[in-house]
Amino acid sequence: MDFLIADSFTAALARLPGQDQKAAKTSAFDLQLDPSAPGLRMHRIDKSRDANFWSVRASRDLRIIVHKTAARILLAYVGHHDDAYAWAERRRIEAHPRTGVAQIVEVRERVEDAAPAFALAEATKAFVRGDAAAPVLVPKRERRPLFSALSVDQLLSVGVPPDWTGDVLAATEDSFFDLASHLPAEAAEALLDYAATGSLAVPTPVAPTQAFQAPDARRRFVAVETGDELRQALDAPWDVWSVFLHPSQRAVVERVFSGPARVAGSAGTGKTVVALHRAVRALRTDPQARVLLATFSEPLAGALAAKLAILAGPDAGIVPRVTVAAFQGLAAELFQLAFARKPRVASDDHVARVLAAAAAEAGLKGFSQRFLVSEWTQVVDAWRVSDPEGYAAVPRLGRKNRLGARQRAALWPVFEAAGAALDSQGALTWPGVFHALADHHAARADKPFSHIVVDEAQDLGVPALRLLTAIAPPEGHDRLFFAGDLGQRIFQPPFSWKALGADVRGRSYTLKVNYRTSQQIRNLADTLLPTEVRDVDGRVEERRGTISVFEGPAPVVEIVADQRAETSRVAAFVREAVAAGVTPDEIGVFVRSRAELPRARAAVEAADQTPVELSERPIEAHGRVAIGVMHLAKGLEFKAVAVMACDDEVLPLAERIDAVVEESDLDEVFETERHLLYVACTRARDRLLVTGVKPGSE
Repeated sequence: MDFLIADSFTAALARLPGQDQKAAKTSAFDLQLDPSAPGLRMHRIDKSRDANFWSVRASRDLRIIVHKTAARILLAYVGHHDDAYAWAERRRIEAHPRTGVAQIVEVRERVEDAAPAFALAEATKAFVRGDAAAPVLVPKRERRPLFSALSVDQLLSVGVPPDWTGDVLAATEDSFFDLASHLPAEAAEALLDYAATGSLAVPTPVAPTQAFQAPDARRRFVAVETGDELRQALDAPWDVWSVFLHPSQRAVVERVFSGPARVAGSAGTGKTVVALHRAVRALRTDPQARVLLATFSEPLAGALAAKLAILAGPDAGIVPRVTVAAFQGLAAELFQLAFARKPRVASDDHVARVLAAAAAEAGLKGFSQRFLVSEWTQVVDAWRVSDPEGYAAVPRLGRKNRLGARQRAALWPVFEAAGAALDSQGALTWPGVFHALADHHAARADKPFSHIVVDEAQDLGVPALRLLTAIAPPEGHDRLFFAGDLGQRIFQPPFSWKALGADVRGRSYTLKVNYRTSQQIRNLADTLLPTEVRDVDGRVEERRGTISVFEGPAPVVEIVADQRAETSRVAAFVREAVAAGVTPDEIGVFVRSRAELPRARAAVEAADQTPVELSERPIEAHGRVAIGVMHLAKGLEFKAVAVMACDDEVLPLAERIDAVVEESDLDEVFETERHLLYVACTRARDRLLVTGVKPGSE
C-alpha cells in the first residue's frame, strides 16, 4: 500500500502550536507503521462528498484527515475536530476526468445564483458525458468575462474541475484571483497564463495508473516510503519547496544535460530551489559525486547551506560531499590547498592608491581616478592583460568609453606599473587569485569537484567563471549548472560566457511561475526592466508571460515633502504590517547607500521597532526589522518591504552620474540602478512601499 502526504497536510501542520504538531506527527508515524492499528481510532466521515475520507484521532480534539483506498493512504489535512471535519466535508480527492491527474477538489456550493449555477453544472455534466448538443451557459455580466472565448472543453483540458467551469466562464478580471484560490494549481496557472498571453497550454492526459505520479500531481502529493522520509517532510513544513516541486522546476531538476546548462527566470520563480535540488540529485545519483554549490556572497552561501541541510534530511552521507561557498571564500580555500599558503589580497583602497601613484609617475592627464580603477578592475585585471598588444585587443564589453589606439597606449604604462608594484609587494588582487587557480587546475586531470552548481550566476565575473570552468571536469554530463536572472545583474559588466567555456546556448530554460511575489508587486517591479534581456552570446531571456499565483495589497509609491514626512510614512507602513500579523523579522527596509541608512533606522525606531543592520556576514533578526543597502537585498525575502530615500541624486547615485565621462555611459548607470531597485522591490512577498523626497527619483 502506498503512503502519501499532501501539501495541504504540511500547510495545516505548520499552523498548529508545538504540542499539537508533536501529537500529529506521532500519529502520522503510527499510521505509516500500521494503518490498521486499533489505537488510531479511524472513523469514516459520513457527511463528506468523498467516501474515502476518514479521520484519525491524534489527541482529544486533534484529527488527521486521511484519504484511504485499497491502493493508498494519503495524509490530507490536520486540525481540531470541527475544522478538520469541515475541511473534509468540502473536499474531494479524485482523478480529473479529462487530464487524469489526481486533484484535491473543493466542493462548489453556493446559495446565491442557484438556478444559473445549477444550469451551468448540468450543462457541464452533459458535456463530460459527451452530449454534443450540450449548451455552454454563461451568466450575463456587465463586464466582459476574462475567459468568454474559451469553451468548457478547453477549460476541462487544462484541469478545471467540471463543477467549477461555470464559475470560470463567468469570472472577470476583478473576481478571478478569488476564484483561482479554489482551483487546482495547474488549472489556475493555465488560466492566468492565458489571461496574460492569450495562449492556452494544454497538457497531455495521463493514464489512470499515473494519476498520483503525473508532474502536476507531484506538486501536491509526495510518496514517502520510510519513516525517515516522512520525518523529513514533517519536520520542516515551512520549506514546502523541499518536498513539492512545480512541474517546470522538476523538469529542469531531473534533466540530464550534455554540457553547461542554465535556468533563468524573474525574481521569485524558484531558480535557487532548482539549484539546490540539482545539487542533491547529483549527490544521490552518484555515490562518488563531489559537488560544489557556489554563490557570490557569504550570507547567501550560509542560507544555501541551511536549506541544503533541510533538503538532504536524514541522509547523513550527502552533506559531507558538498561544498557550499561564496566565490572568494572558495578561491581562498583552493589557493591554500594548491600553494600551501593563504593568498595575500590587496584591498580595493590599496589598489586605488597604487593606480593613482602610477598615473602621477607617468604624468597621465585626461582620465579620472574613478575611470582608472574601473578600467583596471573590469578590463585589465579581469581579463589578465599582460602586454600592450593584449590591451589593444581585449574586449571592452559593457565599457561605454570608447578608447582609441593612442588612449590605450597612454593608459597601458600606468596599468603595467601598477601591476609591477603589486607584484613587488607580494600582493594579489582577487582576480589574480582566481586566475592563478585557473592556471593551476586547467593543467590537472584530477579536478576537485565532479559537479558544480552556481546560484545568482548573473553576478559571475570573468575571473570567477574562468576558475569554475577550470575546476570542472572537462567531460561528462551535468558538470556545470547555473541559476540566475540577467535582470538582477548589479555587480558585473556583460561578457561572453561562451569564450570562457561555458556555452549554455540550447541548454537554457526560463521559469515562468512566481510563487514568492504577489501579482501586484511583480507587475510594478517589471516596469523597471525591458520585456526581454539579451546576453553577449545572443541568448535571450524572455520576461513576458511570467505569472504570480497570488494577489496582495497594491504596492504604494509616494513622493513626500521632506525626510520627516518620509519617516512618518515608513513608520506607519511598518506598524500597519505588524498589526496585520507580520512579525518584525519578516519586514525589510532598504536604501540606496550607507549614507541613507540613518533614515531607515529612524523610520523603524519611529514605528517602535528595533532595527538590525544587514551586512556581508549572516545575521539573525530575532524579532527585529532588517535595514540595509539595496546591494545586500539580493537573495533575501520578506513579507513586507519599504524601499525608501529614492530621491533625486540618490537613485541613481549622484557620484555615479558625476563620474560619467561620455553621455553614452549614462545608459549603463541607469540600467544597473534600475536592476538594483528591481532587486529591492522584489524582496517583498505581500506588501511594498517605495518612498522618496520631492522631487524624487525619476
